[in-house]
Amino acid sequence: MAEFQSPQVGQIERKTQNRIVSLFRDRLGYDYLGNWEDRDGNSNIEEKLLREYLTSTKRYSKTLINKAIDKLIKCANRSQLSLYDLNKETYSLLRYSAKEREKLGQHKQDVEFIDWEHPENNHFAIAEEVTIRGNRTKRPDVVLYVNGIALGVIELKRSIVSVSEGIRQNIGNQKEEFIKTFFSTVQLVMAGNDTEGLRYGTTETTEEYYLTWKESWLDNEGRLDKSILQLCEKKRLLEIAH
Repeated sequence: MAEFQSPQVGQIERKTQNRIVSLFRDRLGYDYLGNWEDRDGNSNIEEKLLREYLTSTKRYSKTLINKAIDKLIKCANRSQLSLYDLNKETYSLLRYSAKEREKLGQHKQDVEFIDWEHPENNHFAIAEEVTIRGNRTKRPDVVLYVNGIALGVIELKRSIVSVSEGIRQNIGNQKEEFIKTFFSTVQLVMAGNDTEGLRYGTTETTEEYYLTWKESWLDNEGRLDKSILQLCEKKRLLEIAH
């Protein structure tokens, strides 16, 4: 049986999420992809966005792009692997590029999915209520995409609900019976509310090892907003993922 939630509680959570979405869009400069609750085919690798990025660099032929994207998608969806191995091998492609040859007999070329050295060259975007249909359907509150690749996930809770609940939700979502393969690309897993701020880890981080981001600047901001502005700033996000 679903837990009853009063309209007022839902409005409080929606108000917080609206504010955080605006924070990403208006202050961090992320594109807003939309509310994807009812969108079909949501993925941790949004092929259209990734293809647009690789094409825009004008460094790769269509053949190389097709081969590289195909390799990344196949790697990220090997459900037979443990999440540790799945994430490690997918990250290796993101970090060190896919090595492909255009034609048989030619030298292999590096196809780089992310420009780690020049953050401004990448496309940063967020989507909210991202419905993922795995063994069981789950819906992360906010997903951070870089060139169409999901690098971060945020679960948001209202102030009277502990951040620990959001952490446990993230941990549960990574399990085999839910949406494990979605986390094959994810490098930053976050949960937060307005009273406790933001806590973060990576895939398979246990609850007791989630960390709180602490920096002295932006002290005039609320705890949650401050942490997101600091942790999810474009350059910082890539530094952490790198």
